[in-house]
Formats: sequence, structure tokens, C-alpha cells
Amino acid sequence: MIKKIFILLFLMLIIVYLIIAVTTFNAKPEEQTCEGMELVINDSIDYGFITKKEVLRLLTKEKISPIGKKMNEINTRQLEDALKKHPLIGEVECFRIPNGKVGIEVTQRIPILRIMASNGDNYYLDKKGVIMPTANNAANVAIVTGYVDRNFAQKELYEFGVFLKENSFWNAQIQQINVTASKELELVPRVGEHIIFMGKPGNYEKKFDRLKTFYKKGLNQVGWNKYSRISLEFENQIICTRKEK
Repeated sequence: MIKKIFILLFLMLIIVYLIIAVTTFNAKPEEQTCEGMELVINDSIDYGFITKKEVLRLLTKEKISPIGKKMNEINTRQLEDALKKHPLIGEVECFRIPNGKVGIEVTQRIPILRIMASNGDNYYLDKKGVIMPTANNAANVAIVTGYVDRNFAQKELYEFGVFLKENSFWNAQIQQINVTASKELELVPRVGEHIIFMGKPGNYEKKFDRLKTFYKKGLNQVGWNKYSRISLEFENQIICTRKEK
């Protein structure tokens, strides 16, 4: 008899649990309150320009934090538009989650070059060729110095930055790009005590193919510090200037 009572009570508990679970799952949106946010910051390991704390601060500042609001009253487009105003944020996607939370996925803007021009300009150029401000965290990209105006940066230098981004060896080797008054490029490598003179912008693939061949067959034989200047200006030839003793 007691065993039957326990079984009956157990079955009743299961029924009550199922009723509560089904009721909660089928609750109308207007009856659900946002209990929190699930934030994802893409590329946070490599760059870290934007943090979850910064996203929360922005939403609080704009007085549009979804926490505590009815789910059907939350305007996800408004959240996206507010976060996109941040100069270091590229893309934002906001969406409601059935568990009573709001999901926010933030994609940071990715810099490919750091411009520190002689005219005082100091900014990043992102992977879309758009100027972006500097941040507290420095990005590991080549620094551009010299006579750089913004038009030159967003056209000629952008193409070079894309080339470096797509070629890991040269992206690691080139640490500085200096633009002369005549808009020619001088490169400072990480390895070797020489200047690489590119001449006018363009033909990067051919020029760097020649340079890589020279690195393998030339500098590996005579030494990486034998020359002060390596010129790739003219097609099908490399002109080297010996260091003065």
C-alpha cells in the first residue's frame, strides 16, 4: 500500500513538472522578461579592441540595455544601430534567444596598416580601406611613415596592405613602410640591416617574388647585412648598394 502511494506521488510530481515545463516553453513572448545577454566578440584574441564590458557600457549609456525588459519590447535593430556607431566595431548581429536572453555577436574592425604620417595624422587603415582610430591595444601591423595623405593611404597603400595581409611571410618581415616626397616606397624589414626600395607603388607580387629569390640565392650566401640598400624599382633586375666600411 505504501509502495503504491509513493509511486502515485512520484507520478504526480512528474505530471506537475511536465505541466510547468510546457507552460514555460509555450509562454507568450510578452510574458517573458529578458534575463541577460550572451555576448560574443569575434577576433578578441588577436585584437581585443572591444571587450564585453565595453559593449555593456555602450548599451547602458544609450539606455537601451535589454535586461529586465519584455522580450517582445526589445528592438534588436536599435541595439545593432547603437553598437555600430562605435568606431572600432565593424558588424553587429542581435537576436532573441528562447531561453529569455538576447544574443549579441560583435565583429571588430581589422586593421592592416598603421599610419603615422609626417603631417601629424595617426590612424589605422582597416581591411576595407576605411580609416579607423587608434586604440589602447596596439595591432601588430606595419607602420607607415613619411609623406602620406589620406587619399594616397586609402588607394595605393591600401592595395599594399591587402597584399601583405594575404602573404604571411612578407607580412611578418616588413615592419615599416616609408613614403618619400615623390611618393615612392622604402621598406624596413625585421631581418637584415638594409632598406628595400620599391619605387612607385604596384607590381607587388612580381617584385617580392624577385626579392624572395634574391634572399634565398643571394643573401643566404653573402650574408644578410652586406648591403645597405636593395632596389626593386626596375623590372627583371635587383640593384644592391654595398655598406660603407
